[in-house]
Amino acid sequence: MTAARTAGLRAAGLRAVALRATGIERTFRHAGGPVHVLRGVDLEVAAGELVTLSGPSGSGKSALLTVLAGFDRADAGTVELGGEVLTSAPSWKVCALLPQALGLAGELTLAENVALPIRLGRTGGDLGRVAELLEELGIGELADRYPAEVSFGQQQRAALARAVVGSPEVLLADEPTAHLDRHSAPTAVRVLRRAADEGAAVLIATHHDEVHRAADRTLALSGGRISVG
Repeated sequence: MTAARTAGLRAAGLRAVALRATGIERTFRHAGGPVHVLRGVDLEVAAGELVTLSGPSGSGKSALLTVLAGFDRADAGTVELGGEVLTSAPSWKVCALLPQALGLAGELTLAENVALPIRLGRTGGDLGRVAELLEELGIGELADRYPAEVSFGQQQRAALARAVVGSPEVLLADEPTAHLDRHSAPTAVRVLRRAADEGAAVLIATHHDEVHRAADRTLALSGGRISVG
């Protein structure tokens, strides 16, 4: 969706739904018996909207984001991205995920990790934006270092840059400020907010009040179900 189209929809109060989940069920089976993590989750996030997802640890926020990103399959229910039913993991141009585990490639530098979605042809984007994002996030001088050579917070900022570099239509982020200090967290929040303002549908699982304050609205996940936060 073009920025002009998104702006027109926002001005008219008719933002298009970019992410829709309907009746999502997910149960994990352990030796002690089944654990019903998601129990009929319904949610929508519009293009140009930033929505935060709250809930205690273990409430299923990460499990939900993994299903929405197509990395795990729900036991029941459907996920739609841009009106299309999700049947496998989409391209990063359609949906980018910033997971808690980060998933940076250890054999690539931070800059190479950020550029990876563009170089693999999974998304459009300008390679010049890689350096711009690294600088904005305060790790420009670390561009040529490998993940093992920097702190976890610096890795998290690189993973955030990788998620937004190709301007995805849907951006999912799992605790994106969990390892950031009070100086670097506001910049990360600004980058996430800008992604929404530029047209992405952004859904963030977080415990961070600063992220919630940047949101258009907040949802709560408890007992496997969604309610208004």
